[in-house]
Amino acid sequence: MSSEIRDIGLAESGEQKIEWVKRNCDLLRMLEEEFSRTKPFTGKKITLSVHLEAKTAYLCKVLAAGGAEMYVTGSNPLSTQDDVAAALVKAGLEVHAWYGATEEEYNSHIRAVLSAGPNIIIDDGGDLVHMVHTEMQELIPAILGGCEETTTGIIRLEAMNKAGDLKFPMIRVNNAQCKHFFDNRYGTGQSVWDGIMRTTNLIVAGKIVVVAGYGWCGKGVAMRAKGLGARVIVTEIDPVKGIEAVMDGFDVMPMKEAAKLGDFFVTVTGCDKVIDEEDFVEMKEGAILCNAGHFDCEINMAGLRAMAAESKEMRKNIQGYRLPNGRWIFVLAEGRLVNLAAGDGHPAEIMDMSFAIQALSAKYLVEHGKEMTEMLVDVPVEIDQDVAVRKLRFLGKEIDTLTPEQEAYLNQSLV
Repeated sequence: MSSEIRDIGLAESGEQKIEWVKRNCDLLRMLEEEFSRTKPFTGKKITLSVHLEAKTAYLCKVLAAGGAEMYVTGSNPLSTQDDVAAALVKAGLEVHAWYGATEEEYNSHIRAVLSAGPNIIIDDGGDLVHMVHTEMQELIPAILGGCEETTTGIIRLEAMNKAGDLKFPMIRVNNAQCKHFFDNRYGTGQSVWDGIMRTTNLIVAGKIVVVAGYGWCGKGVAMRAKGLGARVIVTEIDPVKGIEAVMDGFDVMPMKEAAKLGDFFVTVTGCDKVIDEEDFVEMKEGAILCNAGHFDCEINMAGLRAMAAESKEMRKNIQGYRLPNGRWIFVLAEGRLVNLAAGDGHPAEIMDMSFAIQALSAKYLVEHGKEMTEMLVDVPVEIDQDVAVRKLRFLGKEIDTLTPEQEAYLNQSLV
């Protein structure tokens, strides 16, 4: 099957973006050199669905350098960059994706990349795995396993595994320390505010920011908002995380109270209707809402559209809604991932670690997939440590090592 993209003529712009990423991804550059020599993916087909921008494209090229046949689509219609997709096609990869795909087109692209008959799946949110298990079960015997990038995708996989429905091994890439400690906290923290600020051109200092959810992503968003001079309110359902937010210096309250106070609202929970109809009517004139969770359900967009007396585009990626009470509130990027739908996603150096984990986990599946008995597994510790050691070296830093006497002491203490 031939690629399905908007315009191959955009390839030069995409190539520039990918080359810039490559310059700033030391780990992936090293893996590209290694894979070019060792060809760990020779004879293997890899189907990938991740936000299709330059960093993802470079991961695809690294895997292709290792001998993989790559079949690529995006995991969110509003994060696909058409010039990047064109650059991958020009480089010889098969791509089915374009910006602004309808739900029908999006699902068609998922089917197209799966129809190649993958041996390895790299997923972001679980849509590939879901479709294999519900519509394309004939592909399962050829699949060695897969890797899942996000918290939301892992939640879906855990539910499948608990029900006994997961039929091939999936590695929880998001749970690796070199992924969620840095990607979720520092990557999300910076890229969310990149997206908000470039879209709104408004100041954050002196404003009240409401962060819904205080997991690793929420921690990053709150920390960066504080650094920009905002007062931060956290909403949570977990009492332990609530205490943590208080001790980190933030206010904590229910959404129904926070709704009256916020200037900016950022949802980072993975749940639906975190901001609902009763919250909209409490908001101040000009409140700005956005989502940094994987799916566009955290802000009840259907409810907002139904109750609005008027709606109009105020600026690219900003939709205004006039409520029955006369107040206007504004939603960024249609309630989809603001850091990708209205930005370029996480910084290159952060995704360098996350995608190095992805690449090495895919290699691990080639080597060990047939012997794996558990269907849901964590990234092997040695891969996590390998990435950390390499990254620290690239940062020009060193750490201490235990002496033989210290190792003996710790081993004795653990007995």
